[in-house]
Amino acid sequence: MSAGELSVAIPSVISLERPKNRDHGDYASSIALQVAKGSGKSPREIAELLKRDLERLSDVSKVDIAGPGFINITLEGASAAQVVCEIQSAGARYGQSKALAGVRINLEFISANPTGPIHLGHTRWAAVGDSLARVLSAVGASVTCEFYINDRGKQLDLFGASLQAAAAGMETPEGGYHGEYITDLARSIVVEDPLILTLERDQQFIEFRERGYAAQLSEQKLVLKKFRTNFDVWFSERSLHESGAVTHGLTKLREQGHVFESDGATWLRTTDFGDDKDRVLVKSDGSMTYFSSDTAYYINKRERGFDICIYMLGADHHGYVQRLKTISACAGDDPEYNIHILIGQLVKIMEGGEEVKLSKRAGTIITLEELIEKVGVDAARYTLIRYPVETPMVMDVDVLKKNTNDNPVYYVQYAHARISGVLRNASDLNVPHSIDAFDPTLLTHERENDLIGSLAEFPRIVQGAAELREPHRISRYLEELAGVYHRFYSDCRVLPRGEEPISAIHSARANLSAATKQVLANGLELLGVSAPERM
Repeated sequence: MSAGELSVAIPSVISLERPKNRDHGDYASSIALQVAKGSGKSPREIAELLKRDLERLSDVSKVDIAGPGFINITLEGASAAQVVCEIQSAGARYGQSKALAGVRINLEFISANPTGPIHLGHTRWAAVGDSLARVLSAVGASVTCEFYINDRGKQLDLFGASLQAAAAGMETPEGGYHGEYITDLARSIVVEDPLILTLERDQQFIEFRERGYAAQLSEQKLVLKKFRTNFDVWFSERSLHESGAVTHGLTKLREQGHVFESDGATWLRTTDFGDDKDRVLVKSDGSMTYFSSDTAYYINKRERGFDICIYMLGADHHGYVQRLKTISACAGDDPEYNIHILIGQLVKIMEGGEEVKLSKRAGTIITLEELIEKVGVDAARYTLIRYPVETPMVMDVDVLKKNTNDNPVYYVQYAHARISGVLRNASDLNVPHSIDAFDPTLLTHERENDLIGSLAEFPRIVQGAAELREPHRISRYLEELAGVYHRFYSDCRVLPRGEEPISAIHSARANLSAATKQVLANGLELLGVSAPERM
């Protein structure tokens, strides 16, 4: 009796996992447990039937059954090593897939006021958001990165008043902005146009506010570009109101039947979808609430054709999660699919054993520019992405400046640089390391098999990072891969020594090294971190 004689419903997706313990084979599957229900047979009986069919495959060397019916599959060495050819052929495309092909995603991160430098509170999202966009694109999604400019309201007015006061040598208004950058910016505005000081006070205030806004937004764009964080859209909150998008959003929500009037105000009945209270859209005095901007912005995104809207918010925005999901539901969407909200926890910077809190320029929290000056773009990006965003993190500047294995980004980059050196030496010694000179049957050492298995994992890691919105999985994988390569290099001599003749095993190991270098480079690219050839 073979598995083909079973009459069961086969799942649309059959998952294969890579066991952490390589003694359990190259792949493991729980398919027997999935299909056993309704088959009249136990999972172990089904596993035995599948085992017989799997053992007939030429690429399979062994099939074991564990526990109640888990199937462990070991491939023939040459078959497993074919991943080296796959990597060499695909190059920078290895790890990519079409898992999210056709899905349009709007990824909004760093929603900031254009009133000062990008600071540490935004920096985590600057790295994680950009990396997530790269990961989502790698699995086929069409991703638009969007920066939401909070250019409407009290904070921008306080910013303008602070600049005006600084230019006049007056005291900063209550709740206003401090720091050297305010004094410097006010001075530069006056130098550019001395006549601004002759304007009537109200008009002067507007000019300081608008010119300061433009200057700060320009500076934010420059420092983010320096940090390798790129945005496709810089969306102005003002434009929502000036274009009529807020009124349009209100009309659409009213058509969905969730808008009502009470006490002279206009409300959205968000309690219909689990919110703790209904939300005001228009106050009794006719002014729009900030919540009305949120609803209009979401509807605007959906009407621009995005299937999924991802919001990346700060640690103090937990209350927005349910609120945004109810907006999606009130708009007639599926809040479990069309909207996804990530909350990022705080980052603490340590230097010399003490927390760094003050900024030289802003006078408050440290800026992105200052972080780059302290540790560099690569170390800052890698470290910020390395941890799950829902957990607070500490960046130790002293560790990130070390060229040792204690520094995770150095550890991974060094592996890439080390392999680059090996391959340069291979070329100098005329050891071929192209696909046509590769014999996969020669890679039988335990360390070689470990490395091959790790390389084969990369596409699954990328897809998982995309689907779970967790780019930190890429960095942790790269650290593991670097460690596996270092152990391989220690136990398996890649290049001939002295007068030792060049053999096919040298070529096979050089090819394996080249494949590892490619995967390290591909992973670092997804993090927006450089892959140096020399260190």
